[in-house]
Amino acid sequence: MAARTSRIPHPERFVSRQSAFRFAGYLKSQREQMLGLRGKKHTNRPELIDVYGFDTKFAYHMVRLGIQGVQLLTEGKITLPMPAGDRAWLTELRNGEHTQFEALDRAAELESQLMQLSRTADYPKQPDRAQIDSWLVSTYREWWDTK
Repeated sequence: MAARTSRIPHPERFVSRQSAFRFAGYLKSQREQMLGLRGKKHTNRPELIDVYGFDTKFAYHMVRLGIQGVQLLTEGKITLPMPAGDRAWLTELRNGEHTQFEALDRAAELESQLMQLSRTADYPKQPDRAQIDSWLVSTYREWWDTK
């Protein structure tokens, strides 16, 4: 399956180093839920825990968020479907072919990369909200004018 690219003019108006904190925060949330440190116990999937010893769905999303956050801040885009190598590793994780320790280790590496990118990525610290708002209004107006 070929990756589709949907380009928005001037992605630098949307992407900022602030994105690193958003992705890292969601990654941490998934890790805490996987470890039972956040949320209610019933949110874990006992059928996955029974088979694999941990909730592989939380682990999958934890690592996926790190991969996509790093890609966004290094390439300015998120490729969907995910590149084959990362997709294969995540599928293996979801199917219990990687341990919880491996998932936590990979997530920690990705979180570290995100924190580094929050300081060094070639994007502004914050998104340009005025330009985004202006683009959004003009896009809506163009669409409404065609109806």
